[in-house]
Amino acid sequence: MSALAPEAEEYLAALRSERGLADNTVAAYRRDLTQYFAFLDDPDTAAAASASDFVGHLATMELAPSTIARKLAAVRGYHRFLVVEGHAADDPTILIDTPKRGRSLPKALRVDEVLALLEAPATNRPLDVRDRALLEFLYATGCRVTEAITVDVIDLDLDHRSAIVTGKGDQQRIVPLGRHSVATLHDYLEIRLELKRGNADPGILFLNARGRPLTRQGVWEIVKRNGRKAGIGGDRLSPHVLRHSAATHMVEGGADLRSVQEILGHASISTTQVYTHVSPQHLLEVYVTAHPRAR
Repeated sequence: MSALAPEAEEYLAALRSERGLADNTVAAYRRDLTQYFAFLDDPDTAAAASASDFVGHLATMELAPSTIARKLAAVRGYHRFLVVEGHAADDPTILIDTPKRGRSLPKALRVDEVLALLEAPATNRPLDVRDRALLEFLYATGCRVTEAITVDVIDLDLDHRSAIVTGKGDQQRIVPLGRHSVATLHDYLEIRLELKRGNADPGILFLNARGRPLTRQGVWEIVKRNGRKAGIGGDRLSPHVLRHSAATHMVEGGADLRSVQEILGHASISTTQVYTHVSPQHLLEVYVTAHPRAR
């Protein structure tokens, strides 16, 4: 790799020492700057036009918008550093727009895959009973992990098949529970005291093997472990994928977006539209059923 200008080395050193960026991130910025300098005829006289041309050059390489944005961030930061340190009078990147990043969607699981996941905790050992209740709760409510691990026992109303969850900004909402979720929660509450192991009851619904509240990492491990049992491995499954699957299946089952928005706790309907990306086949079925000229 060719040597960079002394000012560029100063910039990279500042990223590491002053901003505390990881070595891998600094190495990526070094590669980005090396590519930038190779594109310019004279890095010392970089102008707005040449910097803009570099962004256009990146676009022709069919790079992801996120990759282009990172490379532009490296170049932008470098020119800003030159101005602050008195090495340059102007920043040629100041008027360049950052490419919009697409919002990547996790792929929803099929209904049969979710059912296999929910049935994966196959024994009646206390931890399997808890896992079944947790997985059913996550899928029934579409809750975020942080919401599920902060639900208290007193937040449940199993007679009316609902629960209170606390979302972003400490906003509380009531979420419905399906009959399968209610049944597994009843089973879990009967053995929950066994997990408590004589310790003071923290009041939190879902406990770990030591009788303490489950952590985010604990939920991830439960989802992943049972996913492997169900044959759903790799990156295809996470608590967020289960949330996305719940939302997608509700929409495909006929739920309106406003209701799904309320259940998921989204502040904006546009967020719900992103999370509930439905399959083209479902859209075609709706279209054929609803459009008077489609049949």
